[in-house]
Amino acid sequence: MSHSTLRRFRAALLALPIAAGLLGAAPAQAATSHPGSLTCQGKGIDPAAQLHHRAETFVKAPLSTVWRLHTDVESWPYWQKPVTSMKRLDPGRLHPGSQFRWTTPAPATPSTPPTTLVITSTVHQVKPGQCIRWSGPAIGQGLRIDKGTHVWNFVPVRGGVLVRTEESWTGKQIEADPATAIKYLAPGLDLWLADLKTAAEARCHH
Repeated sequence: MSHSTLRRFRAALLALPIAAGLLGAAPAQAATSHPGSLTCQGKGIDPAAQLHHRAETFVKAPLSTVWRLHTDVESWPYWQKPVTSMKRLDPGRLHPGSQFRWTTPAPATPSTPPTTLVITSTVHQVKPGQCIRWSGPAIGQGLRIDKGTHVWNFVPVRGGVLVRTEESWTGKQIEADPATAIKYLAPGLDLWLADLKTAAEARCHH
């Protein structure tokens, strides 16, 4: 290896952690418009949102079980501790235009007190067994998220289902301190996936 080649190689190595650091530090920016973003019938999260989080998990259960558990929203409080109440605002299976109102606790942050968020979700797209997308505001005492947009994908794989989800949040209050907001919002999505996995797998083993 020549001296100039070695120098270029070292320079490339030095640049790697910097690039990785920049990508890791800004998960809420450019990735929203990335072609890899999740969609349902061509629609994804809010591309203009500063805040978003994506997560996935493998569930060792049939697709029908996972889909039914997830879309029977009235059952959420039975398998998700963070969902403290749930009310469907229209009857039947979820379809575009369906609405449901639910509550979940929000922890205290350096700038807001602990509160209970009241979330009114409206379904926009749904493809049975494949994907669903909804959005709506979340309002609590001292805390307001103007709009959360949530996309779910369900992919059958060997031995179960790969559940992928992505959510964006917009609103002046949370955008004023995005680092704090994402720190408190993102874990909720990870916990939701963990609870879905636990509940679906438990049903299959009974």
